[in-house]
Amino acid sequence: MPEDRPQSPPPPPPIPPQATGFAGQSYATGFYPNPAMQGYPAQPYPRPAYAGFPGYPLAPPTRRSPWFWVAVIVGTVGAVVLLASAMIWSAMRNFGGTTTAAFGVNSIAVLDIDGVILDADKVDTQLRKFGDDSSIKAIILHINSPGGGAAASQEIYHEVLRVRQEKHKKIVASVESVGASGAYYIASACDRIYANDASVVGSIGVIMEWTNYGDLMRWAKLKSVIIHAGELKDAGDPSREMTPKEQAYFQSLVDNMYSQFVHDVATGRHTTDDKIRPLATGQVWTGQQSVSLGLIDKIGGYRIALMDTARDVGISGEPNVVRPASARKGLAALLSGDADSLFPNPGNVLNQAPGFYFMWR
Repeated sequence: MPEDRPQSPPPPPPIPPQATGFAGQSYATGFYPNPAMQGYPAQPYPRPAYAGFPGYPLAPPTRRSPWFWVAVIVGTVGAVVLLASAMIWSAMRNFGGTTTAAFGVNSIAVLDIDGVILDADKVDTQLRKFGDDSSIKAIILHINSPGGGAAASQEIYHEVLRVRQEKHKKIVASVESVGASGAYYIASACDRIYANDASVVGSIGVIMEWTNYGDLMRWAKLKSVIIHAGELKDAGDPSREMTPKEQAYFQSLVDNMYSQFVHDVATGRHTTDDKIRPLATGQVWTGQQSVSLGLIDKIGGYRIALMDTARDVGISGEPNVVRPASARKGLAALLSGDADSLFPNPGNVLNQAPGFYFMWR
């Protein structure tokens, strides 16, 4: 029978919000009832604050010492000053500063020419700075390059000659592993060329190249549409084969650049075009072979080139070496306008024009 089922005890009546505890204290005041203290004044037991619950007030905010805020302000200002100083210092270095061990001491500048030569402006700018600096008594071009753009290599060549002639500065080339084609073009403008026994030197010649993707376009059923005025305006179009006239046209350009290369090397090496032309087959030689061919002056690495050059310009003992400040990338580069490597120009993807190179492959 339902009447025989055990009945659960009824729930306790709810405690009103303002119910009083022992000693007449309200539960909402922050005092806890203590049965053991019956008849004594209620003892205050601070309770943690729980926001949003009745009877549990928020804890009062912690008051900070005035010195805390002074420390925060001073620290913030100091951090801003340090950051600004670092950015200014980095920007100054990016704008072509140099590093030196001692101010005003007779020094030898060392300028590295590494990798493919495509941009002559940075090298030329540094050559001019070293040329105008009276404390720089000589310049060493430390070369490790297979060459690069024909015009870029030629520009550096002429700047080396100008600094030598107008500023009366001795400029020496020291070939590390490779000093070929456009890199050798530059080296030939120097007063002297050093190379190691196993260095690769030479490759006097010109190459023009591009990729013909006409078969790929036909396979993809794409068609190149070109409107031009001038018979040879679209010569070198990579979507089709060259005509015999275009072939002869480009060959004439390459032959002309080749003649310039041979003549400039002969001028720099103080010889004649006829003596350089048999060596201008595009091939390379080791440093050891190059001495007897007249392509370099002495076998020796960078250290030998440095000490010989110091002695030639009247510097005794260990020379003070000056190098260009290394480029910095990041926020300072953005502020100084030198951020091409951080954000490449998408327009370069469309640059498919044929190129002329003094390059060893």
